[in-house]
Amino acid sequence: MKNYLFTSESVGIGHPDKVSDQISDAILDACLEQDPNSRVAVETLVTTQLVVIAGEVTTSANINYEQIARETIKGIGYIHKELNFDSENVKIEIKIHSQSNDISQGVSEGEGLFSEQGAGDQGLMFGFATNETENFMPLAIYLSHALVQKAKSLREKNPNSFLYPDCKSQVTIEYSENAPKIKTVVMSLNHKDSVSLEELRQFTIKNIIQPICQNYLTSETKILINPTGRFVIGGPDGDTGLTGRKIIVDTYGGYARHGGGAFSGKDPSKVDRSAAYAARWVAKNLVAANICDKCEIQLSYAIGYSQPLNITLNFFQTNKYPEEKIEKIVRDVFDLSPKGIIDKLNLKQPIYQKTAFGGHFGQQPIENTFPWEKTNKVNELREKIELEI
Repeated sequence: MKNYLFTSESVGIGHPDKVSDQISDAILDACLEQDPNSRVAVETLVTTQLVVIAGEVTTSANINYEQIARETIKGIGYIHKELNFDSENVKIEIKIHSQSNDISQGVSEGEGLFSEQGAGDQGLMFGFATNETENFMPLAIYLSHALVQKAKSLREKNPNSFLYPDCKSQVTIEYSENAPKIKTVVMSLNHKDSVSLEELRQFTIKNIIQPICQNYLTSETKILINPTGRFVIGGPDGDTGLTGRKIIVDTYGGYARHGGGAFSGKDPSKVDRSAAYAARWVAKNLVAANICDKCEIQLSYAIGYSQPLNITLNFFQTNKYPEEKIEKIVRDVFDLSPKGIIDKLNLKQPIYQKTAFGGHFGQQPIENTFPWEKTNKVNELREKIELEI
């Protein structure tokens, strides 16, 4: 086996793009809580003391967009006026209108040209799983997410913390014939001006990096903390944020391919989101069933059409059974029509704001949060594959 390096990154709950994602998904959740059939496509922009919310919403729900945005910003931890972005003083602009009737007739069951609910757009989606980690995620993104989640936990537990909500992590894994190990860890943490770089470095290594990465650290691991030496100006004051700009962080850290569609702010009639979740569900159950060690699945859809245009599986030569047999049982076990995905995964519930930080896949605990993370098809897949052989 040739030695190689692979890097993934994650971003903290207060990263500007993630602030935008969380506001968009908080609005989606509020709509679904009152009206499960809401059609939502909301984009959010954040910058210095400004939030702009725009998009299309068709719902019977009574939504206070400004209140949701302020509560979300406060929950993230932007409560300090000196950050130039705080829940009390930020200006909020709302530009929302209803969904186009041309789109609605293609995705509403029994309307338009189709009797079944069709996809809300054309596009391609990928799902992925590997037995490399306990949550069936690639190791680099698994550790990257864990680092920013640990930073969030430490900040929230200590009201006097010198950490602010914005941060980033990056992990480079070295793969060889031996067990994988960490080549480099990078963490950038937005902090109060009162803490020195050396204090921040010692705190981060001891309380964040070592507890999360200890099994993969070596004497040769390179650790970089705030490489520029200072990260006092951060959050939306330091960098404008937009919904959907962290699609690789949201998925597999670049380890698997990506169809290009973002998730946050979109209701499940948009296959950009729901079909990507379904593809992960399929891949994870195949790996968990020991039918393969690694799986990538591609789905594609056309607007208004009720069935995927293709279901393509890639096992990277790790499959334990013939590929054509596995593809057959996938089609037998999983309904990958837009309506089938929504029904089987119960996607009309208000669960989406939780996805907008820490990745949409592999989060723990998962069983009662993200239905696409359940391995509830393992036994059925095993039974069917044995019958096919």
